[in-house]
Amino acid sequence: KKSDFIILGSLSFAAAVMMTVSFTDLIPESFSMLSITFKMFPTILVLLIFLNVGVIISFTIDKYLPDTSSDGLYRVGLISMLAIILHNIPEGIATFMAGNTDLALGITLTIAIALHNIPEGISISVPIYYATGSKFKALFYTFVSGLSELVGAIITYLFLKPFISDTVMGCLFATIAGIMLHISFYELIPTSLKYQKWGVTLIFFIIGMLFMIGSHLLFS
Repeated sequence: KKSDFIILGSLSFAAAVMMTVSFTDLIPESFSMLSITFKMFPTILVLLIFLNVGVIISFTIDKYLPDTSSDGLYRVGLISMLAIILHNIPEGIATFMAGNTDLALGITLTIAIALHNIPEGISISVPIYYATGSKFKALFYTFVSGLSELVGAIITYLFLKPFISDTVMGCLFATIAGIMLHISFYELIPTSLKYQKWGVTLIFFIIGMLFMIGSHLLFS
């Protein structure tokens, strides 16, 4: 079925996006920020601790989040939305801090993040739409996740600016990487493989990975 093709393609694409963001952006950025404060071994230890904190958070959300669809797509969409909201808030913080220091850097970072947000939106909207049949819910949940970026910037401007440090951001990025990796391995890829079209899953996974690597190289 065409709908099955779209669903499994979007899920494997989303898994690739989250995994690539984690391995090429979040974890290296976390290591870089933590290494400003700590030496090599403590940096790795703190990174791994907060990476596991992220996995535990994601596992807890997954365990207690209800699902109203028989194929699990609704829960996949909700979990993806929560993960991306948690991802977008520190991105909003980072963009605000960068733009506040260097406007050109802030603009470049904004464009890069906007490109990242396109496949992230797909990972929310497609499962939600096919689970509920509601275009409004798919658009609304995706809009809420995107709005969290702005919320992060506003909160930073109003309250957090004096408290944001490299160590705090490093721990935050490691935690988010843990959440995204758990969702990719535990939810997105297994749900995609249920459709038993491994070739399509692999192709869309590669496309998602190449898209994110390309956007990262373009704006790095």
